[in-house]
Amino acid sequence: MSSSSNPEGTCDSLLKFGEGTCFNTGDTSWMLVSSLLVLGMVPALSLFEAGLLRRKNSLSIITEVVVGIILMMVLWYSFGFTLVFGKDFYGLIGGFNFIFLNDLGDHCLSYANTIPGLVFASFESMFASICPLLMTGAIAERMRFRSFLIYIFFWEILVYYPVAHSVWGCGWLSQLGFVDFAGGTVIHITAGFSGLVLSWYLGRRIGFEKFHGEFPPSNIPITTVGFCLLWLGWYSFNGGSALSVSPVTAFALSNTTIGAVVTGLIWSIFSLITCKRIETVHVINGVVAGLAGITPASGYVPVYSSFIISIFLGVFSWYGIVLFKGKLKIDDCLDVSSVHGLTGLIGTLAIGFFASKDVNPTGVNGAFYGHWEQIFIQLAGVIIVLIYSSFITLVLIYILEKSYYFRLSVKEEVEIVGLDYYYHGHNAYHDLENTYELSSETGTDVEEEDEFSYIDIEEDNDEQQQLYQNININKSKEEVKTTKSAIYSRDTDKSSFVVDKDHKHSSGHHHHHHHHHHNDDDEDIANLPRNVQNELLNRTFLIKQ
Repeated sequence: MSSSSNPEGTCDSLLKFGEGTCFNTGDTSWMLVSSLLVLGMVPALSLFEAGLLRRKNSLSIITEVVVGIILMMVLWYSFGFTLVFGKDFYGLIGGFNFIFLNDLGDHCLSYANTIPGLVFASFESMFASICPLLMTGAIAERMRFRSFLIYIFFWEILVYYPVAHSVWGCGWLSQLGFVDFAGGTVIHITAGFSGLVLSWYLGRRIGFEKFHGEFPPSNIPITTVGFCLLWLGWYSFNGGSALSVSPVTAFALSNTTIGAVVTGLIWSIFSLITCKRIETVHVINGVVAGLAGITPASGYVPVYSSFIISIFLGVFSWYGIVLFKGKLKIDDCLDVSSVHGLTGLIGTLAIGFFASKDVNPTGVNGAFYGHWEQIFIQLAGVIIVLIYSSFITLVLIYILEKSYYFRLSVKEEVEIVGLDYYYHGHNAYHDLENTYELSSETGTDVEEEDEFSYIDIEEDNDEQQQLYQNININKSKEEVKTTKSAIYSRDTDKSSFVVDKDHKHSSGHHHHHHHHHHNDDDEDIANLPRNVQNELLNRTFLIKQ
């Protein structure tokens, strides 16, 4: 965050309305609008991620994000704000002088001395809320819901608050001269690398090898809607971090655009070279990588340098995925570690080279403007924050795994059926799930042709496709009845299922009984409602001949 006035030792001082610069209606209007647009990034994130996952897990990630922001906002408005921006204690954490946003209603803070303190607190609440939710993309499809919530609760207090205070709340890193305009370190490095550690611990999803970690997305148009809202909100994410309307705001907006489009262009080129076509998901991810990476530098660097920084962002984020997912086989589902973590790291280091006080008088000069020491200050800050957030994540994993109730991974059967119905009671797309039950549950006479027209067999599995095509649709109903066999069986390598339509309850119970002892809250698949069982049919429906 950039402040127009931040004298030493008065970081948390208050100005009464009417004193000095407190307050300015133009700045306040911009900050109110920015708060709303950054708030919109949270549901945007949930849509963006839901479309990139398989449809059986799309509601789970939406619910994680929405319940997550509820939890984070409760923390922020009660004691989070004061731990970040309250009276400094040894550079490590804020005091309790602003608990429940005490005294902020009719005062401006010296951090943002032209806007009411409550507006500043509202704007900052969006950053505090979205930060831990970025990790949903890393742990998607295989982490238990309650474990995720308890994890982000403690992570927010132990990682986000101390790091945000040390950088933005006049803590020890800012006293060293370390700067981060809008969250490359505070948000993207902390969440990106904590997500990487979580992904490593949770292990690979079933079918990871077959798809090389890139499972087919369920709804790219929905992802694009989320992406558009994220891009829109990012202008307030970065532009609002000027905390006023000034030339710094204009620099932040221009640099944000360049970061997005140049990195998107680099990813498009890599997509063309690697895949012989430009894939939609690659373009979208490239733009997001650019937005995340330019964030820390956007209000400190001149416009030309954004082009140079963005080329590095594009190359490193693309090859980060090749390294983490391809070589190291860490299943960071939506590549949070590369798209946010690595880019946040590069953007923060770039400040050490390109920052100029001509752009932001309250900022710093980088190596190209006569202050080469800034490179080492930025590097030290990045390394310390990366190690600290990863370490706290490991500690939290250790503690949660020791508790019976908050162990992290879902059971294998739950992962196969999908988290949506198991944890949240719905399927994202009911028509597809329920087609098979029409004739048995409603008494409707469904033609076999109609039933089979809804089968959603994964395109990548040629063997399954061939089996489907070989089925004689015109068999009499009696023949079909006898050929649908009475078992569930899973072939781990292909994640394929043989499903008994008429006798699934009895045989399903038999075959999954041996898993029952794992967790107190995990039920047999056979005891789940029938439309959830039909999630098995989402991917494969084989008729044993």
